[in-house]
Amino acid sequence: MNRRELAKAVAVQADVDLKTVIRVLEGFTDVVTGVVSKGETISIPGFVRFVKVDRPARMGRNPATGEQMMFRASKKVRVSAAKAFRDAVMAPAKAPKLVRGAFPIMEEYVKKAGAAVAPAKAAAPAKKAPAKKAAAKKAAKKATAKRAPARKAPARKAAAKRAPAKRSPAKRPTAKRAPAKRTPARKTAKKATRRR
Repeated sequence: MNRRELAKAVAVQADVDLKTVIRVLEGFTDVVTGVVSKGETISIPGFVRFVKVDRPARMGRNPATGEQMMFRASKKVRVSAAKAFRDAVMAPAKAPKLVRGAFPIMEEYVKKAGAAVAPAKAAAPAKKAPAKKAAAKKAAKKATAKRAPARKAPARKAAAKRAPAKRSPAKRPTAKRAPAKRTPARKTAKKATRRR
């Protein structure tokens, strides 16, 4: 299985888009290579361990001639499988179950991988939005039903307060007008007495 086939199998198994899986695998290999080259160990529990090993200079035997010779110091990469991985490989019953189309790889399943995830995410907010709108409409109806009596009550009180305010200015002008009407009557009375 090469990298492309591995990406297809992972896409089907994880139900992720193939392009995304290819980018993740490329990123994974870049990170592992870069980190191990600096001397750090990468360990994925239950799977594999990547280690950079420094081998010192040593005396050894030439396998072709059998004579002793000096081997120079060198660096080596050691990739060791974890026990859980070895056990699963040796006893297939312990291995994880693969979904249909992951292995052997089926192209129709590779094309469908990741397609079901995007519409489900888009459909979920669409279902929630009407529920929120319906709840907002119910809340608005309740609020208007509760506010309607509250608005009417202050309106009645305000009308009751305004009524005396309108009447009191009405009384004052009549009080002012009454003496104005009386004065002509008094003047005519005075004129009448003068004429007599």
